[in-house]
Amino acid sequence: MPKGKDMAKLYRCTICGDAYIGASPPANCPFCGAHMEYIVEAKDAVVNFDVSLSVKDQAKAEHALKVEISNSAFYMCAANQTDDPEGKILFKALGKIEAEHASIWRKILKLGSVPPGKESCYTPNVENLKESHAREIRAIDFYRKAASESDHPRLRQIFAALVEIETDHLHLSEERLK
Repeated sequence: MPKGKDMAKLYRCTICGDAYIGASPPANCPFCGAHMEYIVEAKDAVVNFDVSLSVKDQAKAEHALKVEISNSAFYMCAANQTDDPEGKILFKALGKIEAEHASIWRKILKLGSVPPGKESCYTPNVENLKESHAREIRAIDFYRKAASESDHPRLRQIFAALVEIETDHLHLSEERLK
């Protein structure tokens, strides 16, 4: 039988609410990409999507949902169409993470499902990377502003975490565009 430190534990991401089983928390949530500081033992996790939204926060959450749906659809298109094998893997992973972000906003907005997205993409991988870069910059700028202006502390937390996650995504495109 494994010793105490090697035993699997149940962790939960306080941003997306999803659970992870492992001997230790991952560096990033495998579902939404949140950094380790947001991953705690499930028994200690406080995850709340039942947020009372001001008119301003409602509009920001609705915009965030549209951003994430659009980005997820773009990345899934790129994963299927790009001419680069690593690009296919990268864009598929990013598409799943952006879909998880859309799911966060679906929960906040109390929607039954995430509306479908439809975006075009490119065959040349470099063009998809350029588009990815532009999309991530727009998302970071929006989330940074939303984090500073939100009325609700939970939304400020989610917006701030998404700035970190989208910055990680930005670095992925920057590395590949060199």
